[in-house]
Amino acid sequence: MSQAYHIYNRDCYGLRELPKESIHALVSDPPYGISYQAHYWDKDLPDPKIWQDAYRVLKPGSYALIFSSVRLMHRLLVQLEDQGFLIRDVLQWVYLNGMPKSRNVGLSIDKILGIPSEEIGTYQYVQGYQKGGAPSYTHTRKKSKKRPASPQGKQYDGAGLGLKPAYEPILMVQKPLQTGLTVAENILKFGTGALNLEETRIPYAPGEKNVGHNPHPKGRVASNIIRSEAHQDTYDKFFVIPKVRQHAEAFNDHPTLKPVDLMYHLVRLVSFPGQTVLDPFMGSGSTGIACVDSDRQFWGYEIEPKYFKIAQTRLELLLDKPLSDSSVLLYQRQRAQNTKSSN
Repeated sequence: MSQAYHIYNRDCYGLRELPKESIHALVSDPPYGISYQAHYWDKDLPDPKIWQDAYRVLKPGSYALIFSSVRLMHRLLVQLEDQGFLIRDVLQWVYLNGMPKSRNVGLSIDKILGIPSEEIGTYQYVQGYQKGGAPSYTHTRKKSKKRPASPQGKQYDGAGLGLKPAYEPILMVQKPLQTGLTVAENILKFGTGALNLEETRIPYAPGEKNVGHNPHPKGRVASNIIRSEAHQDTYDKFFVIPKVRQHAEAFNDHPTLKPVDLMYHLVRLVSFPGQTVLDPFMGSGSTGIACVDSDRQFWGYEIEPKYFKIAQTRLELLLDKPLSDSSVLLYQRQRAQNTKSSN
C-alpha cells in the first residue's frame, strides 16, 4: 500500500509536488477573508492562483468542496468559475449554536447623545471563545445590564445589526469532464465524475420505517443541508454533526477547527476508497484524519508551523493507535445501528 498521507509545512501555491491530473477530489477550509477573531491569515481570500493550481492537478470530472463565508462566497465562486470550474451546488452546514455578533442600537444612541444608559442589573455572560481558547462554553462572567434612557434610544431599544449565524456555506464545484467523454466513460478513465451517494446515505432513525417512493435499505441520499441539531420534525432528514469547541483535543487549539465527522462525510461524498484527496489549507488536519480513516490517500499543505505540528500529531496518533471511540467512527456506528434495526 502506498503512503497514507503526504503533508507539507509551506504555502500551497504551485502544488509543485503534484503532477497534472493526479488528484481525485479536493476538500478544504481556506481563509474566509473576514478577519475572524482578528487573525492575520484571515484578512483576505486566498490568491486565486491556488484554484488555477488545483484545476491543473485535479483529474477531469473531479469535485471540490470548499468552505466559505456568507459575505464573500460570491467572490470565491467567481474566482473558481474564472479558473474553469463548474458551479454545482452550495451546501449548508447548519449548526444553530453560532454566536450573535450585534449590539443594542438603543444604547449606542444614548452614547451619541451623551445620555447615560440606565443600569438595571447584571447577567452571566457565557464566553466560549475567550482569548487563548476556552475548554468549553461554560466559562461565565458577570456583566452589567443596561437599557436606553433617552427617548430616541428607547425607540430603538433592542434593534441590532445582524442575525445569529447558524450555517456556513460549502461550495461544490467540479472540473469539467474530459471533452468528448460521457460520465461513465470519464469514470472508467479517471475514476471521477460522480458523487459517492451510496457511501454517504443517511441511515433511518431507530424504529423508522423506510420512506420515499423507492426506499433504500441504507437510508436516504445525502442532502445539501448538513445540520448539527435535531429540529424536532418527527425524523432527521439530514446528516447531523455538531460544531467543535476549542481544546476538543488537549493539544489542538486551532480557532476554526472543523469536526472530523463533517469532513468524514464530505470526503466520502466526493471520493471513493483508494482515491487521493487534496487539502491546500490543511489547518490542524481534520480532512487528513477523515481521509486516512476512510481508506483515501491524503495530500495537505499548511503554512503555519504550529497548526502543521498539530495535524502531524493527529495523523501519527491515528496511524499508531486508531481512535476507537472518536467521531471518525460515526458511520460505523450508524451502519451497525441500522443493521440491528433491520434484523
